[in-house]
Amino acid sequence: MTQNARENVDTPQGLAFAITAYLLWGFLPLYMKLLDHVPAAEVVAHRVLWSVPVAGVLLVFLGRTRDLRTALTSPHTLGMACVTAALISINWGIYVWSISAGQALDAALGYYINPLFSIALGAVLLREKLSRTQLAAIALAAAGVLVLTLEAGRVPLAAIGLTLSWGFYAFFKKRLPVGPNQGFMLEVLILTPPALGYLVYASVTGTTHFQGVDVWLLMGCGLVTAVPLIVYANGAKLLRLSTIGILQYIAPTMIFLIAVFVFGEEFGRARMIAFPMIWAALVIYSIPLIRNWRSPAKTLA
Repeated sequence: MTQNARENVDTPQGLAFAITAYLLWGFLPLYMKLLDHVPAAEVVAHRVLWSVPVAGVLLVFLGRTRDLRTALTSPHTLGMACVTAALISINWGIYVWSISAGQALDAALGYYINPLFSIALGAVLLREKLSRTQLAAIALAAAGVLVLTLEAGRVPLAAIGLTLSWGFYAFFKKRLPVGPNQGFMLEVLILTPPALGYLVYASVTGTTHFQGVDVWLLMGCGLVTAVPLIVYANGAKLLRLSTIGILQYIAPTMIFLIAVFVFGEEFGRARMIAFPMIWAALVIYSIPLIRNWRSPAKTLA
């Protein structure tokens, strides 16, 4: 079987990796809620700092440190990595803040909208032609956001911020000329100096929360940040894109359920109208993916 054939099939290992990653992301709000008394910037700084050893151990185990050294000497790769690092840090900051501020539903909304935003991004930046189904899905999701905006009198900034930051991160990440594991290590290395600078400042000014039980929770941010990303990166290589498109709804659905039934966030009238509209948009968007997913994979001898 050729390499292209292997990339066009779903493997049990790929499904296991991807589902595990999305489940870990789905449960992440429960962990972040334990740190809701810590400023989002400090949590993000620890997510960066403690991700370095986790990602570093993986690269050593895989024998990919040479690829990282090559990337560090390439101005083009470093420049692209600075862009993706900035975007992922913004995404993490908005996410952590939304959980601690009692806006986990907006976080779920942002990740629900993301695949539709990615389609629109491809149309605008890559001149990709949209099908009628895709246009209908995007229009319905946009109408759902408009309902929330009109009801609340404000734009759901956390949801929009998560959508934009993750959408552009994924867009530029695909153009980063380095593997996913090396790319993640490169991003956290770039973010380490400002993260350390912030933590030193917090320590000097006496505003740090790196004490008591919080020490272990903040150190654990490295594991809960790096492990799902690494597991997902390895699973994505063993699945079809259509399968990944379906599985990506696991995490925001779990965030939604946790927000309503665990955190007790209000699911008011506007959300009762807007969320079904966005779910319907995702169903419309997913129909071609489901058909493709269920069709027998074509293999080459």
